[in-house]
Amino acid sequence: MRHPRLQIIFGSTRPGRRGPAVADWFLARAREHAGFDCELVDFAEVALPLLDEPRPPQHGRYAHDHTRRWSEIVSVADAYVFVVPEYNHSFNAATKNALDYLAGEWAGKPVAFVGYGGLAAGARAVQGLLPVVTALGMLPVAGSVHIPHVRRSFTTSGRFEAAAGLEQSAGGVLDGLLQITEATAAARTPITI
Repeated sequence: MRHPRLQIIFGSTRPGRRGPAVADWFLARAREHAGFDCELVDFAEVALPLLDEPRPPQHGRYAHDHTRRWSEIVSVADAYVFVVPEYNHSFNAATKNALDYLAGEWAGKPVAFVGYGGLAAGARAVQGLLPVVTALGMLPVAGSVHIPHVRRSFTTSGRFEAAAGLEQSAGGVLDGLLQITEATAAARTPITI
């Protein structure tokens, strides 16, 4: 039996970003969980320009190759986890831009979050994303992983070390995500006659 496909999407694109290490940590937790087939998606590699489609994404008629590639990447997933930094009490622009490019590809699919930052632990980034993903028809999972003072979580060699409690938090998010993904799978599966 095929496991649902989970995309772990990390949003920071700036040089020196912490997102790849945090995403790798969460990917390892997701693989240990064993409920999903997992893949990482890096906005820096996707390299979307600022939204440049002439038509609204609800039409699904894309003018640019980069949008069609992005649509193909997103379409194959059954669920998503966004690994997002908190910038200025909100989420980063690359994440908003990537979400705005598409519409139907996101609809009806579960989503969870790993937020990281300073004292607020990425909570304001996650809070800001909730109305966006809800407007896109995504199904947010209750609870998120929040990593406070992310810089302190790195060793001198640059390796991310999760603080106490984060492993359990990640497991709870994955359990909730799998439950919603399985419960909604039939509604998303195309019917063939």
